[in-house]
Amino acid sequence: MGFLQGPLFVLTAIVTVVVLASIVRRLLGVRFSATRLVLAAAISWGMSAPILTAMLGPKLPDGTLEDSKKPLLLVLSLLVILLPSMVFLVVAEALAPSGSLPTPLEWVRGLRSRVARSRRYWRFTMILMRHGLGPYLRGRRPQANIGRSLRGALNDGGLTFIKFGQILSTRRDLLPAEVVDELSLLQHQAAYVAWAEIEAVLVAEYGSVETVFARFDREPMAAASVAQVHSARLVSGEEVVVKVRRPGVTSQVGRDLDIIRRLARTLERRTSWARSLGVKALAEGFAVALREELDFRIEARNLAAVAVTRVEGVAVPKAFTEHSSARVLVMERFEGEPLRCALPQLAERGIVARELAERLLNYLLRQVMIDGVFHADPHPGNILLLTDGRLGMLDFGSVGRLDSALRASMQRLLAAVDVGDPLYLCDAVLEVMMAPDEIDEAALERDLGRFTARHLRSESGFDVAMFTDLFRIVSSHGLAVPAEVAAVFRALGTLEGTLTELARDFDIVAEARKLAGGYAAEQLTPEALKREAATELAALVPMLRRLPRRVDRLVGALESGKLSVNVRLFADRRDRDVVTGLVHQVLITVLAATSGLMGVLMVGRQNGPMVGESVSLYQFLGYSFLAVASVLALRVLVVVFRRPED
Repeated sequence: MGFLQGPLFVLTAIVTVVVLASIVRRLLGVRFSATRLVLAAAISWGMSAPILTAMLGPKLPDGTLEDSKKPLLLVLSLLVILLPSMVFLVVAEALAPSGSLPTPLEWVRGLRSRVARSRRYWRFTMILMRHGLGPYLRGRRPQANIGRSLRGALNDGGLTFIKFGQILSTRRDLLPAEVVDELSLLQHQAAYVAWAEIEAVLVAEYGSVETVFARFDREPMAAASVAQVHSARLVSGEEVVVKVRRPGVTSQVGRDLDIIRRLARTLERRTSWARSLGVKALAEGFAVALREELDFRIEARNLAAVAVTRVEGVAVPKAFTEHSSARVLVMERFEGEPLRCALPQLAERGIVARELAERLLNYLLRQVMIDGVFHADPHPGNILLLTDGRLGMLDFGSVGRLDSALRASMQRLLAAVDVGDPLYLCDAVLEVMMAPDEIDEAALERDLGRFTARHLRSESGFDVAMFTDLFRIVSSHGLAVPAEVAAVFRALGTLEGTLTELARDFDIVAEARKLAGGYAAEQLTPEALKREAATELAALVPMLRRLPRRVDRLVGALESGKLSVNVRLFADRRDRDVVTGLVHQVLITVLAATSGLMGVLMVGRQNGPMVGESVSLYQFLGYSFLAVASVLALRVLVVVFRRPED
């Protein structure tokens, strides 16, 4: 039977480790990863033999104990055996909280990507150093001449970093004007992808290109950093454009986003200027937006969402969702040319540029103020002038969204800007922005008063500098601009440049006022009022039906003198959970201290019945109390060291 001893020993060890891991987790009352539990149980199993020998003494040749009373120490011995594993778990939680380290399987899987990411991280760090940005990474605050160096570094970094710079160029609320002006020059001219690589993507999506497309042009119409666009015809006969994601761009973007996150965390930890700008939040928001842009299913949904906005003379391409996927987007084809290229021929075609500007402004404001889903980047390159004179809107990979409450707040903010009342403007700003716990409203009102005197009571009208000054005032008082609001002003700033190209004398303020009046009139039509009244009445009917009974009960209780008010403390379950957890931890701490004190007092007593050869009953109880105190103390410590989100 000797050949069975090896497998039997392994099986016994595995079962013992699993049992010990389960007991340790129950005693500490906290979940751990399987790796940590196995390591902790293995430590206890490895130390069990010397602990048992020290507490129970050596066994006789026949395997029995020297003293028949020693089995009474066995329970205490088993509890002591568990202490090393519990100490290991608490120390591990203090040094490396759960979730902060990858599992062995994740580490092995990610080794290859980590090597590539580290190489890319080192390369980009060298790019930053080459452009003279090394001192800023060590804590110096950026000066006015950083813009050109930053633009050069981001341009050399490639796709992801260029897009990040383009996003930063819209945040005039955070960055100096000189830096924004430099970053706005970032452009990315992408090379064409070979047809063989595009065909491989199409075959992977459709199996065969001919099953979906009657014609597919191999020569691309355009190439961008994320995708390449081809002309095609569906088997059903519709002329379409097909947007195909560039092969390998997802892995490259993933590595670059990880670098941006790491740099943002490092800068925010080491430098005060990065903390004031909130670069970590900027990086996270950019990562979410770019990942959405890589998934063409999101753009297809965006096309359906913006199609709700109907403005005469503005068209949005239809997405063929049945033929689209995360890597391929099939859209209706528009015949036309980019608006910037079509500007010189407007007069020859009998098109009035001012009418196009009014149409564009109406389209964007209606989206922002009424529909809540708007084009986030309406620059001339994303707008076509179609052969029939309509404007065709392109590139809905990035859209802004405003809920009804935020739309109402934005309307009040723009109305306050229009009126020029600093008190009204202060209230609107506090409603739209995210304010800290403490803010000097009087100082904010004074700054906004100077702002209105400088911009709103002069003939300067709308310009980017006005909102730049407003954002600087907001940030100087510790208010944060929500990403949705920043997207609105980014779109308005971009649109201002487009409208200026169409008509240099275009007064965006006056036109916006006229359009806003029209939107208000739309909301006051009999049909709109009837619809709004019906909605409100439907919400009020259940409450009105219960109101008479509640009034009757209230009057009856008042008449009989039984009217009382009940105030429930900790009505919210989350509040009760917090208080319960604190009381629980305090009680465990008190019990641990009491058990430890009683254990110390009883261990010192030599008299009393003997449990072992040299251990009295009082000493046995003292050791038991000390073991219990150790378990309770470790249970408290593991909760202290655990991260709040776990």
